[in-house]
Amino acid sequence: MSEMILIKNARMVNEGLILDGDLLIRSGRIERVDAEIASPENCRVMDAEGRLLLPGMIDDQVHFREPGSINKADIHSESRAAVAGGITSFMDMPNTNPNTVTLEALESKYQIAAEKSVANYAFYLGATNDNIDVIRSLDPRQACGIKVFMGASTGNMLVDSEEALDKIFRDAPVLVATHCEDSPTIELNEAEARDKYGDDVPISMHPAIRSEEACYLSSSFAVDLAKRHDTRLHVLHLTTAREMELFEAKPLEEKRITAEVCVHHLFFSDKDYDLKGAFIKCNPAIKKSSDRDALRQALKEGRIDVVATDHAPHLLEDKMGSYFQAPSGLPLVQHALPMMLELCRDEYLSLEMLVEKTSHAPARLFDIEERGYLREGYWADLVLVDYDHAFRVERDDVLYKCGWSPLEGMRLRSSVIATFVNGQLAYHHGEVNDQVRGMRLGFAR
Repeated sequence: MSEMILIKNARMVNEGLILDGDLLIRSGRIERVDAEIASPENCRVMDAEGRLLLPGMIDDQVHFREPGSINKADIHSESRAAVAGGITSFMDMPNTNPNTVTLEALESKYQIAAEKSVANYAFYLGATNDNIDVIRSLDPRQACGIKVFMGASTGNMLVDSEEALDKIFRDAPVLVATHCEDSPTIELNEAEARDKYGDDVPISMHPAIRSEEACYLSSSFAVDLAKRHDTRLHVLHLTTAREMELFEAKPLEEKRITAEVCVHHLFFSDKDYDLKGAFIKCNPAIKKSSDRDALRQALKEGRIDVVATDHAPHLLEDKMGSYFQAPSGLPLVQHALPMMLELCRDEYLSLEMLVEKTSHAPARLFDIEERGYLREGYWADLVLVDYDHAFRVERDDVLYKCGWSPLEGMRLRSSVIATFVNGQLAYHHGEVNDQVRGMRLGFAR
């Protein structure tokens, strides 16, 4: 059982407001939020000294690589990095080895996480061209969603049968989350690049190969399918200005089709390839600065509902390869929240909207029980942020098992000071508490 903790003198960002006050944690939950709370007996008191107190970030898209590629990452290592970055809950993708495409494989991952994860956790069931019966049998409370790779990315989980897609969108008992890129378009672009450059294709060609057209063809097809079947669709990691026309600027509760953007697509642009190279090679690709600006605007307008990471670590030596050799994916959970706070500091985003897109909206979108808010009775998943404490990202400080970050050498102006998971102090002043274990997310479905 977690200790009783009173956080004093915090600037609490919650439900569209910023309020100064105190927050009391008892038995893992938020017992009271008020302007001033007297300390009960046997209570640990933490003085926030005016720092920001936010609900922990809920990351709806990570690849923690377990089982199968634990040389790159595992649930313990990456959940440690996540809590160091203020992420208190994550949802892990099914392209592990074995693929998470059976109920047995799904439950096996929950068992691993129960033993190893410092953060709270949930897992997607993966779709294939032929596992519709498994999808139909899924208990809606058993997984955060059904993941459909509507474009080749990592692994062999491409769903390219229109008949299979039709059945999945028609019969899925939970939200369908999609990776949308059109593989034939990408293959054609790759062939043209090889004709021009041979095997020495520059990394800067990545957004031309994984192109706007490839993204739009697939995401518009997914939206059309969802409209045909009234599917609860969530389109992941959008990257282009053109795709924004597919999504409506209205409250989340009025939507059947929602959208996500990832931190690196809000933060980087094609101008960064010359410096960062394969360290920012990901699928779908980071594209033009005009696309990045359109994503930022769509976030403010409400066309995009959620911000996530798509945390996808690879070994450093693999990333040093040529264009076709270097795998796609970035490790991001340790620095995603400070990256988003940069957008707040530069006035692209308010603190209130940051909390909406990283905590409140994911909780509502996935029907997560009693998390994502600073509310009395909710689980105490919290992050204390020093908005004015800058730090430089150094390789020696990286907690990812892969040992590197695409942000190395960059200065971020806000720092995570402490992270609470179910009322337990999981991270504090640079130290992860390895005794903390997260909980399986519950879904009110």
